[in-house]
Amino acid sequence: MLRRFRILVCSWAVIGGTVGYHPEGRESGTHTVTLKESAATDALFGTMPSQFSAQLTHKQSVLSLPPQAVLLGASDFEPHQAFRIGECAWGVQFHPEFTDDVMRAYLAVQALDINAEGGDADALLAAVKPAPEASSLLQRFSELVLSGRY
Repeated sequence: MLRRFRILVCSWAVIGGTVGYHPEGRESGTHTVTLKESAATDALFGTMPSQFSAQLTHKQSVLSLPPQAVLLGASDFEPHQAFRIGECAWGVQFHPEFTDDVMRAYLAVQALDINAEGGDADALLAAVKPAPEASSLLQRFSELVLSGRY
């Protein structure tokens, strides 16, 4: 929840982006994030593969980025999966802190709502897989902070 609060505040209240409920509803499960060319030179995302799996669960989204934001990654559903403002403030829509077991637990709790919204909770559960590249962001972020570079 704190991470989502940070991405929403970072994008909207502080510097001029727009947040709200995604017009197509909920995104949950393990999905592919595709990095933009701008990620290649980014201190945090630069060594990531161009596509990686990530755990996602949200109804609210960054609908438009602040003007000074650099878009770093997107998914088929969510055009703003990762961005940076300045040299060392990053926002992500996905959950790098989630393991596949945590994602399964979230989907189990959300199953009734997902199905009521026209989704297929069983298919989402069956498609959950580890997302080690997304999870590696936490270690890389810690290393950047501890390096004193930022």
